[in-house]
Amino acid sequence: MRLIDKIYIDGSFVTPHGTELFDLHNPATARVIGRVRLADEQDARTAIAAAKRAFPAFARTNKAERIALLRRMHAAMKARREELLEAIVEEYGAPVSRAGFMAEHPADVLLDMARVLEDYRFTRRVGMAEVVMEPLGVAGLITPWNSDAGFICGKLAAAIAAGCTAVVKPSEMSAIQTQVVTEALHEAGLPVGVFNIVTGRGEVVGTEITSHPDVAKISFTGSTTVGKAILRAGAETMKRITLELGGKSPTVILDDANLAQAIPLALGAGFMNSGQACIAGTRILVPRSRLGEVEELAKAAVGKIKTGDPRDPQTTVGPMVSQKQWDRVQRYIRVGIDEGTLLAGGEGRPDGLDGWFVRPTLFNVRNDMTIAREEIFGPVLSIIPYAEDEEAIAIANDTVYGLQAYVLSGDTDRARRVADRIVAGRVLINTLAHEPMAPFGGFKQSGIGREYGDFGMEAFLEPKSLLGLYTAMPAARSARPI
Repeated sequence: MRLIDKIYIDGSFVTPHGTELFDLHNPATARVIGRVRLADEQDARTAIAAAKRAFPAFARTNKAERIALLRRMHAAMKARREELLEAIVEEYGAPVSRAGFMAEHPADVLLDMARVLEDYRFTRRVGMAEVVMEPLGVAGLITPWNSDAGFICGKLAAAIAAGCTAVVKPSEMSAIQTQVVTEALHEAGLPVGVFNIVTGRGEVVGTEITSHPDVAKISFTGSTTVGKAILRAGAETMKRITLELGGKSPTVILDDANLAQAIPLALGAGFMNSGQACIAGTRILVPRSRLGEVEELAKAAVGKIKTGDPRDPQTTVGPMVSQKQWDRVQRYIRVGIDEGTLLAGGEGRPDGLDGWFVRPTLFNVRNDMTIAREEIFGPVLSIIPYAEDEEAIAIANDTVYGLQAYVLSGDTDRARRVADRIVAGRVLINTLAHEPMAPFGGFKQSGIGREYGDFGMEAFLEPKSLLGLYTAMPAARSARPI
């Protein structure tokens, strides 16, 4: 039984003031594998104070110094790849077929941000003004459980590149992964107080961070409901806020698509990360003229999906992260059975499995039905037929979300025309690829702001204009516009 009883504040591993113990589980067996002692409001305040003390000096560091830090962080995370991989499989239940990427991504995002920083101009001339991009201050980084290490390192990389100090509140369900990350980053030798990691409940530690007057910036990834609460709390002190929230992504299969290629892509988009992904393509829009073909191919493909032991290389869908999440997915499956037509899967666990496993499930529904509108966060997909391209675009956009979308077609130009009209932060055409330098974030209730690349770093910067350095200001332009 593992006990994690330290958090990281002011450059040291310290015992939390909070005393609550939280059980950690192996989702594949539903067994308790450890406990974590949770931080409380006082711990959050102590961490914020440490970050505030460290900010003035860190904000004055130059690009070369920050690049060196990011490269050291990258090397430290890369060295812990195998240990992190084991934690991801054991604590989160990610299949090894995906966990390898999840263990490498945290190191990669640190190196990616170092490369962004190399080419970034913090000072530029705009007319008669000099514009300087300055770090905002203390950043509160709140991360979810579905890619713990990747979110911690991605948000922290952008904050550090910008010259901000940070307080990270990771999910309490990911404490083993967080410990590996924290130990690696400690070994990288950042200045004391530049980053602090306090594992605790959202309604306790998260609330303190999002309401504290000394926190200038919040970057949150999680549910839309919590994101709205953070936005309201941050308004009181005018915090700069980035929110990466929920999704109900459409995968639009056009009538000229090669279904032998399109169906595996569509199911890959829908079942990625065992369905526990905000970008999962859970609504598969198909031409009514090819509905029968799509359904038969999709049912056959779903029937071949390997669900089970995450350590089996053939497994592609692992367990849900918790009993609560399993119950949530089961409820949506029951709703889907009541509303739509069940094509594959259904309620309960796959045969022979005792953990929090869900049967990969496929429905035929209308877009106004519950499971087509609400984010399920599990391996449950909906096929929705359409008559022609205009209707497909309308259905794709008929959602409160707008995070990511997919268009599959035999004609790239035609797919581009459809993609241009879909309201989403990213649209992937005939691919499931990721571009780490391109901005990522959502339209509508999928969020505010962007992450990755220079767009992500600039979310931690504020422009300051200096006038009078280059030439005297003409009298006619001397007054500030009203």
